[in-house]
Amino acid sequence: MNQPSERSASELESAHTREAIRTRLEAGPHHSDLRDFIFGAIDGTVTTFAVVSGVSGAGLPAGVLIILGVANLVADGFSMGISNFLGTRAEQQQRAHTRREEEYHIRTVPEGEREEIRQIFAGKGFSGADLERVVEVITSDDERWVTTMMREEHGYPAAEVSPWRAGIVTYSGFMIAGLLPLLPFIYKAIVPGGLSQAFIWSIGLAGVVFFTIGAFKSLFVEQRWYWAGSEILAIGGVAAGLAYLVGAVLKGLADMI
Repeated sequence: MNQPSERSASELESAHTREAIRTRLEAGPHHSDLRDFIFGAIDGTVTTFAVVSGVSGAGLPAGVLIILGVANLVADGFSMGISNFLGTRAEQQQRAHTRREEEYHIRTVPEGEREEIRQIFAGKGFSGADLERVVEVITSDDERWVTTMMREEHGYPAAEVSPWRAGIVTYSGFMIAGLLPLLPFIYKAIVPGGLSQAFIWSIGLAGVVFFTIGAFKSLFVEQRWYWAGSEILAIGGVAAGLAYLVGAVLKGLADMI
């Protein structure tokens, strides 16, 4: 696995001065768009290349392939983006509902909620006067109290995700990566005779996209780049192979009708 990047002692010291720490904490937690982009990019490449493989396996004309591929790219990409938007917004609404419930509980049964804080931090190793001091500090401010309950009891992360941002990032990843397997056929249609074996070129581009997505992911997780790239490449290859096989089988059935 990749080792965490090591920073020099001087860099760490400058990043941990009182002012640097204050600035970093005031900025708040940062939400990474990596999950949403990779989610969209992988699905865009898999579904678009599945169309390419299925149509090629069935031996249908390149024009049909382009129409189905572009239609899939636009419609499925929109579906992916809007689904992530709606799912993220639902989580956001659920979070707001849970927060209102906690605020109501604190107003209605403060001693019960105070006991929850006590037991939560007792489970973290606090006891005696230290535990009572923690409970006193947290419950002395309602906003801090509710925020602590949201994180410790319900498991909500500190960073709140924007539904619009999640949807747009997913849609962008889908469109950018999903377009590449279609480019050889689009180029061949625009420039007749300018590119032979468009399907082979499409396979190559899809393979590069799959491997690159995995390798890019390795920059943010503890996984070697070639293993991460090979993992996504294998998943995409299996999906494409199944689509090609289905196209070839259905072509044989269609010829029998």
